[in-house]
Amino acid sequence: MTSMESGGDGGKWLDAHYDPVAGLYTFSSCVDLADLSGDGENRLVVGDLGTGSSGMKLKVYRGTALMSENTLLDLPAGLVAFFMDLHEPRIPTTAVASGPCIYLYKNLRPYFKFTLPSLEVNTLEQDVWQQAREGQIDPLTLKEMLESIRKKADVPLSVRSLRFLSLETDGLDEFVQLHKQQPIRRQTVITCIDTLKKSTADEDGVSCLVVGTESSDVFILDSKAFIILSKMSLPAPPTMMDVTGQFDVEFRITVACRNGNIYILRRESDKPKYCVELPSHPVGLVRVGKNVLVGCTDESLQGFTQKGKKLWKIVLPAPITTMAPMDLPTRGFQGVLVGLANCEVHLYRDKNLLSTIKTPDVVTSICFGRYGREDGTLIMTTKGGGLMVKILKRTVVFDDRDSAPGPPLAQSIRLNVPKKTKLYVDQTLRERESGVAMHRAFQMDLSRVRLAAAKAYVKALESSLTPMSASLSEPLKMNAVVQGLGPSFKLTLHVQNTAACRPVMNLAISFLYDENLYRIRDPYMRIPLLVPGLIYPVGTFVDCTNDKGITDIIKVFVLHEGRSSPLLTAHINMPVSEGLALS
Repeated sequence: MTSMESGGDGGKWLDAHYDPVAGLYTFSSCVDLADLSGDGENRLVVGDLGTGSSGMKLKVYRGTALMSENTLLDLPAGLVAFFMDLHEPRIPTTAVASGPCIYLYKNLRPYFKFTLPSLEVNTLEQDVWQQAREGQIDPLTLKEMLESIRKKADVPLSVRSLRFLSLETDGLDEFVQLHKQQPIRRQTVITCIDTLKKSTADEDGVSCLVVGTESSDVFILDSKAFIILSKMSLPAPPTMMDVTGQFDVEFRITVACRNGNIYILRRESDKPKYCVELPSHPVGLVRVGKNVLVGCTDESLQGFTQKGKKLWKIVLPAPITTMAPMDLPTRGFQGVLVGLANCEVHLYRDKNLLSTIKTPDVVTSICFGRYGREDGTLIMTTKGGGLMVKILKRTVVFDDRDSAPGPPLAQSIRLNVPKKTKLYVDQTLRERESGVAMHRAFQMDLSRVRLAAAKAYVKALESSLTPMSASLSEPLKMNAVVQGLGPSFKLTLHVQNTAACRPVMNLAISFLYDENLYRIRDPYMRIPLLVPGLIYPVGTFVDCTNDKGITDIIKVFVLHEGRSSPLLTAHINMPVSEGLALS
C-alpha cells in the first residue's frame, strides 16, 4: 500500500488508499475500528446499508481488502465494538443495532441476539381486532374505529394497525384475513447505540450497552446477562448520543433528540437533568474533552459545557454531512472532524480550524483511530460508495492559530501594557530631538554592511572559493562526503555539470592539505567528460598521521587544464580520528 502526500490539506495527511467503487454506503454511527483477532492489528468494521431495502451486510476490512461479511436482516442503526467479559484472549465483541434487535458477533461469527422488550398495547385496539377476528365488524368499520382510537388514545397504535390505516379500500379485506389471527404486538426500534464502561475506565474494561429507542427511552444493558440495568425517559426520540464515565461510579449521557433539543442524563436520575435548546436541528454530536460540540442544520458548529452552557459558535461554508471525534493520546491532541457537503472535511480544535481536506466526493462517514498498526488513520466513505484511507504524518504539528479567514485570535486578547518609567520617557525625548541624526547613522551602517557583503561575494566569485562555479561556459556544482571513524577516511566528491546541453571535459581535482596531519592516496585525479544533469562520484582515501586528535581543513580544487585559477573550491572540515594510521 503506497502512500502519497495529499494535495488539499497542507501536507498534513498521506493518501494511503482510495477505492471509488468499494460499494460502501454507511454513516459514522455504523463504522468502528477494533482488534477482532487479538493480534494487535485493528480491523475496520462497517455496517453497510446496501440499497436501503436489500443488501445490508456487516463487512470487516483488513488493510485494503475485504476480510469477511455477514448478511443483516434489517438496516443497521448503529455499530459498536466492546468487551463483554474478562476472558483471554481479549477479543472484543461487535454489536449491531438493527430494528428492535441487537446482534452480537464474536470472532467474526454470529454469537447472540437480544430483542428489546415489547411495549404496552392499547386495550381498545385489542378489542377492535378481537371483534374483527370474530366477524362482528367489517374492514371499513374496523378502519373507522382505529382512526378514532389513534386520535384520542394515549398509547400509540401498533405497526399493524398503522399499516392497515394506510391501505386503500380494496386491500382492507385481504389484510384483515391475513393478520386477524395473529396477536397484536407493539415493538419499538433502536435509533442509536453506544457503550458505557461498567466499573473501570481501562481501554479493555468490560462495558455496558446504551441504546436509544423510538419510544423515547434510553436503556443501559448488562453485557453478560443482557438484562436492563437502567431505563431513562426522554421527551422525544433520541437520534445521537455520547456517553462518558462508568456505570458503577458516575456517568453522563448527552442525547440529541428529534425535537431539536439536547438532553443530559445523569446516574442518579431517570429524567434529563439539563436541556439545551438549539436554534436548528442537530446533525452531529461529539464530545471533545469536557465540552460537547454540536453541528446543526443551519451550517453552524457550536460548543457547550457539560451543563449545557453555550461557549462559542462558528458558521461553516456548507451544510454538515457527518461528524466524528479525533483523539490522538500519544500527542495529547483532541479535535473534531466535520464533513461538509462541498466535498471538504474540516478539522477543528475548539473553534479553531486546523486543517482542511478536499475529497473527490461528499463524505458520509468518518472514523479516526488505530487501523492495522498505524495510530493516526482517518477512514472515510463517500456518497458514491467510495472508501478513502488517509494517514496522519508523524511529524505534523497543529498550530493553535485559526487558519480560517478573518482577524487572528490574538486580536481579541488585551495586552498587559506596563506603566511608563522615567527611563522610557527620557529615551522617547532623546529620539524626538535627534531622530534625523539617528536615522542617518543607521542608514550609513546599513550601507557599509551591504558594501562589505558585496565585496566578499565578488572576491569569492573571482577566486572561485565557492562550491558552485560562476562560469557560464563551465557551470559546475560539487559537494563532499566524509565516511569512516579513522584513521582512514573515505572522501567522496560528487561533481555535477549544471549546463542545459553542453558537456564539460579536461577537468582535474587537486587537494591542498597539511602533510603533517594527513596523507591522501590520490592527491591529483582526472575527471572524465561530464554529461549535463548527471552526478559523477569521485573517491579517494585520506589517512590521518597524527595521534593528538588535531583536525584541519582540506581544500579541494576543480581545475581546468591549461588554467591557473580553479573553477570552484570546497573546504572540508575533517572529523577527529579515532586512531593512528600505520606507516
